[in-house]
Amino acid sequence: MVSFWIVAGAITLMVAGVLAAAVIRGARREVGSRAASDVEVYRAQLAEVDRDVARGVIGQSDAERVHAEVARRLIAADKAQTDERASTTTAPVGLALALIGTGLIASVASYLWLGAPGYGDMGLQDRIAFAEEVRTSRPAQVVAERSLPEFVDPVEMDERYVTLMAQLRETVAERPDDLQGHTLLVQQERRIGNFVAAKQAMSRVVALKRDTVTAQELADLGELQVLAAGGYVSPEAEMSLRAALTQDAGNGTARYYLGLMLAQTGRPDQAFRIWDGLLRAGPEEAPWIPPIVAQIEELAQLAGVRYALPEIGSSAARGPSAEDIDNASDMTPAERMDMIGSMVSGLSQRLATEGGPARDWARLISSLGVLGKWERAQAIHANAIDVFSDDPAAIDLLNAAGQQAGVVD
Repeated sequence: MVSFWIVAGAITLMVAGVLAAAVIRGARREVGSRAASDVEVYRAQLAEVDRDVARGVIGQSDAERVHAEVARRLIAADKAQTDERASTTTAPVGLALALIGTGLIASVASYLWLGAPGYGDMGLQDRIAFAEEVRTSRPAQVVAERSLPEFVDPVEMDERYVTLMAQLRETVAERPDDLQGHTLLVQQERRIGNFVAAKQAMSRVVALKRDTVTAQELADLGELQVLAAGGYVSPEAEMSLRAALTQDAGNGTARYYLGLMLAQTGRPDQAFRIWDGLLRAGPEEAPWIPPIVAQIEELAQLAGVRYALPEIGSSAARGPSAEDIDNASDMTPAERMDMIGSMVSGLSQRLATEGGPARDWARLISSLGVLGKWERAQAIHANAIDVFSDDPAAIDLLNAAGQQAGVVD
């Protein structure tokens, strides 16, 4: 760290010295090229007058008159030279040196603000490996919760509501297997902002429901774990979110927080794809849309993507669905293929230019299989697998579409 600043300081001083020397040399050359030449001319004229007098070319009285006039002009030129030197060297040189100094100070300040002194550059593979290390070694849920202030009931709570909450907590504590009681407790604890207690109650709901737990309930547990940790996505929260996506690959809550986890652990590229897909899928009133809109442009910059916000829900219900294909059963085979082909073409073009969620890629693969365009379906399937390589739920969805299209065994 110390050696870095020694080398950086030495290079900075060398550059400043070269620039300053160049400015001063330029100023001196400029001074010598102006009024100084007039002074030399007038001095030569005085010497010439003296020589003319000595040779008897002009009289003494005329010589004195010419001498006085040239001397007057010499004095004026000498004064002009002095003023020129002051204005040319002091002001511009001083200004130039001030600008050089300001630039150096601004450079150092910018580096301290944007850079990381002592931290080497990392290649892509190293950054991915570092992000994976951050993800696997990040703090547990309980560590994050303990780092936050202990919850205190809001002072503006109605006394009657405070009493009812105390009774509900006591009743649920006495009846640990009461599913309805725990569900109600989740709602009320979340309502007052007691996310740790709400998370604990939701964990009990999931445990009681066992095999009947839904994807949304698992996603709700993951969300409460994030909220209880102050917005941090812990390994335990990630497990809940991925469990939700295993049941429902399109669950918006789970996809949003999984994207947040990726952003927190150094993978803005993957987080951007997930959030962009959520924006395009919509709907506009979904609770995850406002936080994504507020953050995705900055996330796109971190991901190295030149991005403009898309129309929210722009990818919803586009491309042929199974229902679209069934509704075309009363058409002639040629008409049916033309309709499907037109819809597939529009979906393919949109995915190629705008991207979209995994379910749209799966729909395109399936539709190409219906049209008998197996080579194209296979190529798009391979491309989609690469795009969603970090999303196991999306991989399963794409492979299912590939099997339906006959391009995956």
